[in-house]
Amino acid sequence: MKLQGKVALVTGTSPNIGGGIAEALAAEGAALICVDAARANAEDCANAIKAAGGRATGKVCDVLDQDQVRRTVEEACAEFGRIDVLVNNAVIFNKKGVLNMPLAEWEKQIGVILTGAFLFTKHVAQSMIDRKTKGVIINIISTAGHQGEPGNIAYSTAKCGMLNFTRSAAMELVGHGIRVNSLTPTATDPTESDVRAARWGRAVPSPNPARDAAFDVFRRGVPMQRLPRPSDYGRAAVFLASDDSDMMTGTDLRIDGGAVARYWAWNPARENV
Repeated sequence: MKLQGKVALVTGTSPNIGGGIAEALAAEGAALICVDAARANAEDCANAIKAAGGRATGKVCDVLDQDQVRRTVEEACAEFGRIDVLVNNAVIFNKKGVLNMPLAEWEKQIGVILTGAFLFTKHVAQSMIDRKTKGVIINIISTAGHQGEPGNIAYSTAKCGMLNFTRSAAMELVGHGIRVNSLTPTATDPTESDVRAARWGRAVPSPNPARDAAFDVFRRGVPMQRLPRPSDYGRAAVFLASDDSDMMTGTDLRIDGGAVARYWAWNPARENV
């Protein structure tokens, strides 16, 4: 197991991306601190890992509350001894554009994504330095952070900001033996998340033709003509968290089926007809 004996903290552990990453890290031997503002997400993720034979705990935390963040990190270190891996994945979705987004909603979305990552990085990195242990920090981006998406102004801006936050933190922390990289997902096939939610004891989603049609639009725009799943991001996170990537810092790893690399005028769906 690549992460045997390691301790990982993941923020934002819904059955989608965060839950998939948490389960993948646990499958490789890491103990998990599953952190979410929603108690159900934190506890269901931790319980699923424990049911599979792993070690985990769920923590409820508002990533914008520095006292809660500090307490969460302190409790995790008290229970598990240290934190070796941090995954900053906490996010809220609010698809509005520059003309119709209220200031308070802008500040909230930017805050959860960017300030939340800042606070957890600050306190987890300090815990690593205090214990004189090396560590890994992984920031979850989005293809929307690499490109201009209309009608999604705060999300796109915050995710783009996370790219340079990653590089800046990597340069600051490299002397402490802490590597900081980012991982870029894209529109994600919802099937696996539905299965995970059901496995966690939640209601099985009803068939949703409108959702399927919306995701098919994304699929046809990806050069590989299929969308990644949370487990695809999970394997990438394991790589970034493990010694396999020990010469990587300040780098973004894209798991996007070629979405960002695609030349804007090329239509892969038409090419594959």
